[in-house]
Amino acid sequence: MRPPTIRDVAERAGVSKSLVSLVLRGSEQVRPEKREAVLAAVDELGYRPNAAARSLSERRTRTVGVLLNDMRNPWFVELLDGLNSRLHDNGLRMLLADGHLNRRLGEDLTRTFTELRVDGLIAVGTLPPSQALRSAAAQVPTVVAGAREPTLPHVDVVAGDDQSGARLATEHLIALGHRRIGHIAGDGVVGALRRRSFETVMREHGLTDLAAVERGDLTEEGGYRATVRLLSAPERPTAIVAFNDMSCVGALSAAEELGLRVPRDLSLVGYDNTYVSRLRHLWLTTVDNASHDVGRRAAQCLLDRIADPTRPAQVVLTTPTLEIRGTTGPPAGS
Repeated sequence: MRPPTIRDVAERAGVSKSLVSLVLRGSEQVRPEKREAVLAAVDELGYRPNAAARSLSERRTRTVGVLLNDMRNPWFVELLDGLNSRLHDNGLRMLLADGHLNRRLGEDLTRTFTELRVDGLIAVGTLPPSQALRSAAAQVPTVVAGAREPTLPHVDVVAGDDQSGARLATEHLIALGHRRIGHIAGDGVVGALRRRSFETVMREHGLTDLAAVERGDLTEEGGYRATVRLLSAPERPTAIVAFNDMSCVGALSAAEELGLRVPRDLSLVGYDNTYVSRLRHLWLTTVDNASHDVGRRAAQCLLDRIADPTRPAQVVLTTPTLEIRGTTGPPAGS
């Protein structure tokens, strides 16, 4: 049996094809009794609109391309939830691409998004410089979410206030009595902002000489290796601020292997407040950078950008908070 068409719906409801189209688009210019007749016919026939045909007629695909830095990062889960809920409310669907896979295969799926004629593009997380992304942003309404780069004309940026978040974490450890504090640094502008804030707070408290920084790579393994280096110093830190929760999990593993008890011998603070940090056997103290809110705001920025592509670019920052759990406490002997 052939699938029902819009003509079948119109005949069953006793209306014109154009009126069926108005109902399916949610138009308010249809009388209630006609709308009910059309919706009843849709249900009875099991009609599903032809997305390709609708795209041709409306010159829109009602899709948004979302390019993630690395789909393995749990921080993206809540951001995507906030993003999707706002887009769905406005009749848009997400198409996801994994930047990590792109790099491994030597491809750039940004071009695929433009070829699919998405209505908008959202780049999530710190992505490596890409001419394809620059070209796409010149053709398609684009928003950067959860990162501060790239900076492009008419491209909005929505992220957490990284300097404020790193300050919260560092001030918390100093208030507990820690003086020798390490930091596992991240990449890109976000990594630089968090590191600068950490070093600024340490300097404000006269602790510059007691601060130590090691580079991580945003992964659990990177956090583990950076922590081993920090703890191998003659005067090891009594606390560590990690770039993200995954790095903090790696730091926790390194501490346990070295026979250190957390938080009695070593305090740890993560960043992002991902579901990983809330696992009971980890229970990380961490900075909540409001990722769900970042997602919703990024979606709204994209909707506004689609409506007005030439308006000035803006930077929207969410306010972070500190979630104090089980991995921080006063230094031993205090």
